[in-house]
Parts: sequence; C-alpha cells; structure tokens
Amino acid sequence: MRISWFVLVLVVLFTLELLGPVREYVILPFTGLIASVSAAVTQLFDSSVQSHGIILQNINNGTAVSIQPGCNGVEAMICLTAAIVAFPASWKHKLYGLLFGFLAIQALNIVRIISLFYLLQWDKEWFEWAHLYLWQALIILDALIVFIVWVRMLPEPEDDQVEPQAA
Repeated sequence: MRISWFVLVLVVLFTLELLGPVREYVILPFTGLIASVSAAVTQLFDSSVQSHGIILQNINNGTAVSIQPGCNGVEAMICLTAAIVAFPASWKHKLYGLLFGFLAIQALNIVRIISLFYLLQWDKEWFEWAHLYLWQALIILDALIVFIVWVRMLPEPEDDQVEPQAA
C-alpha cells in the first residue's frame, strides 16, 4: 500500500466532508436517506416509527434519535476509500471494493441506528455506552474487515517477467 496515497485521500475526503456546501447538499441529504431507510426497515415490524429529515421517532412515546454527521457511516467509508485507493489493484477491482464496502458499511449502520433507537427507549445509559463505544468501534471494524476481504478476493498479480520452468 502506498502510505502517501492513503494519507492524501484521507485528508482530501475528510476536508471535503467538512465544507459547508458538501455538508448541506451531500452529507445531510444522505443522512436523511439513511433515516428514511431505517424507518422503512423498522416499519416492517413496528408501525409506530417515522422519520423526519435526520430524525427517527416513535410516534407513540415520542422517543427520537437524530442521526448526526459522524453517525452515518461516511467516516468509515472515507477510511475504506483511502485504503482501497492506496492499494495496488486495478480500478475495476477498486470500484467493486468500494461498492461492496459501501453496501456493507451502510447495512451495518442501519442495524446500528435501529438498535440504538430501541436501546434509547429501554435504557439511556446503555444507549450512551453502545453509541459512543460499541458501535463506533464496530463500524470501523466493518470497514477493516471489508478491506481485508476485498484484498483476499483480488486476483493474483500477473508477473510478465517470470519465464515458465521446464518440468
């Protein structure tokens, strides 16, 4: 892996994420979409859940979670993107890795949001612990596992300079 590429991509993407227009026109709408998907999944077994923008709320008891930037999987995806871009592989394989990584990170993030939503209704202290410690680590671990799986699935590099040996 080329460390300089890894650091450069991290710095560029994290800087872009912090820019006001990117937050307003990309990050917040994406976070709203995550809230809507979380509500749609939850409504399969609980019709009392709705989303409003970045809020997931139980309409019966008023309990709500706000999905803030940093809780939408974007940072984990930035780390995964930097690792994949820096790794020597074809762009075709890199795009497959990014797509698979995006789906894996967001699927786990939906599970995270729904679990935290119900954990908040059950016990606020457990919610805080799971939110700040458990799920933060699991989302980053998800990105790491996706990267490892992606690397292991890459085809062996072809070495054009190796001549076949006679048996």
